[in-house]
Amino acid sequence: MNYKMIGKILALILAACAVFMLPALFISMADAQTQAVQGFLFAFLVTGAVALVLWLFSRGATKDFFAGEGMVCVGLGWILMSLFGSLPFLISGEIPRFIDALFEIVSGFTTTGASILTDVEALSRGMLYWRSFSHWIGGMGVLVFVLAVAPVSPKNEGFTMHLLRAESPGPSVGKLVPRMRKTVLVLYLTYIVLTIVNFLFLLVDLSPFEALMTAFGTAGTGGFGIRNSSMMAYTPYTQVVTTVFMLLFSINFTCYYLLLLGRIKDVLKDEELRLFFAVVVASIALVTLDLCTSAPTLFSSFGENLRHASFQVSSFVSTTGFVSANYDLWPAFSKAILFFLMCMGACAGSTGGGFKAVRVLILIKVLFRNINQALHPKRVKVIRINGKAANEKLLSGTTAYLVLYLAVFLVSFFLISLDGESMMSNISSVMACLNNTGPGFEAVGAVSNYAGFSVLSKGVLIFDMLAGRLELFPILMLFRPASWRRD
Repeated sequence: MNYKMIGKILALILAACAVFMLPALFISMADAQTQAVQGFLFAFLVTGAVALVLWLFSRGATKDFFAGEGMVCVGLGWILMSLFGSLPFLISGEIPRFIDALFEIVSGFTTTGASILTDVEALSRGMLYWRSFSHWIGGMGVLVFVLAVAPVSPKNEGFTMHLLRAESPGPSVGKLVPRMRKTVLVLYLTYIVLTIVNFLFLLVDLSPFEALMTAFGTAGTGGFGIRNSSMMAYTPYTQVVTTVFMLLFSINFTCYYLLLLGRIKDVLKDEELRLFFAVVVASIALVTLDLCTSAPTLFSSFGENLRHASFQVSSFVSTTGFVSANYDLWPAFSKAILFFLMCMGACAGSTGGGFKAVRVLILIKVLFRNINQALHPKRVKVIRINGKAANEKLLSGTTAYLVLYLAVFLVSFFLISLDGESMMSNISSVMACLNNTGPGFEAVGAVSNYAGFSVLSKGVLIFDMLAGRLELFPILMLFRPASWRRD
């Protein structure tokens, strides 16, 4: 275990976290919010001081860095970032309890959007900014940001790949261009451009501050809003714009790079993308039909049914968690579709959470191969993804991920059940946090939040949010004794 190299990277993460607090500090100063200023100033100084100590400790670090160390580094980095990121809420007194402040910022950084706040509008603008910006930086990943701006030599490409693989969502991460750092820059530039375009569209209907906060929540597929009613009070224009961009940020960012290269056919042939949009279109059609026939009095017209169905389908499948209507009042069939979308989630390589569409695709192909092998034992069937043979390591890794995913869900579900909420509330709260969706059903539904859970349950859900965002392994590696051995 290369402790000094890990310390160096953790120092960079905390330094970036401290710098990210500055805009919120300046907003609080401009608004003359004394307590918020004190909270951000104290958090900035403490976070910067710890980053400096870690940097001094890590002087002379060697470049030996392997996949296990990458996972440990990413897991520790996100935990430290969350602990220090919660300080502004805590010190200012705007979220006075530590567990609540930690829950809120973990929900922000992991782009979950689950909240313990009963009155979001009571927060100062600086806190609202920090809360929403945490979505934006967490959507692509703070380490991805650090790797994009930090000077990295060709000799360091190995540990760069290990860090990117540990933090990026999806079963595999590869290079878009020969140099790893250029790949990171391409991803972040795409992310920034899409965020700006989203902001400009929203600016037509919203104030600059509200448009920016909504763009942060949409880009990171996080779902934190600055109104208590989420997006219920917004105009149809804003809801439609948000629907479109939630889907755009759910697509593998590699597709955008291929479009820039003019490789449109490669994008259209992408099997994960085709599965994703087939599920989205079918879900919108089915939910709209169900609303029109089973709950004809909820909305006044077919167009309104279609708009809300499209919005909530996009919100759940992208794991954003914005709410345009109280979907807890919808028919059971529609809610079942939304629950499935929450579990499946977005595409790999996007800012969305969930199990990922590509894993669903792989498991379907593995299932059909096993059925064919049972019927024809001597026939060799090669599974192909986008025309290329998938190696057995990827297939077995996907199956292992499913087993681990279900194990984490079951343990969390049993622990959450100690609070005495309904079974659907317990299941959906764990699924919503593990898949980084935010809102669930019933006690954690469209017009409710997580304030009523016990300290134990909030701790479990914090773990689930971190584990879900980092694809389980980097967090679980921290509990493996062998991960900390020097050899």
